[in-house]
Amino acid sequence: MTAHDERDLVRQIEGHLLLAAAREEGRTAAARLSSRLGWLTDTQREDVEGQFEAAYLVLARLSWQRTAERAEELRQAYESRYRALRRRLLACGVLACAVLAAVLMVVSATA
Repeated sequence: MTAHDERDLVRQIEGHLLLAAAREEGRTAAARLSSRLGWLTDTQREDVEGQFEAAYLVLARLSWQRTAERAEELRQAYESRYRALRRRLLACGVLACAVLAAVLMVVSATA
């Protein structure tokens, strides 16, 4: 198994764990909500809890998608800044070498 395959496997496991945690949070919140509605029948309570859990998962998924999109935007912004900084640093290095070469030529010409 390559390192890339291992990273993919870890990402898949993390995804499953996140989804399981979100489902459990949704179930807990749904049970909390339905417990306050004492007038519901058992069937109605199960229906309300199921709908609440489904809505909770949809909201969690949207939140994860927004987070991933924002992370991609930030990654692109940081990469472009890094490339610009690297170009500037390279230009300064070339300029320093040129100045050093000119100084050495002047010193050797006068010696």
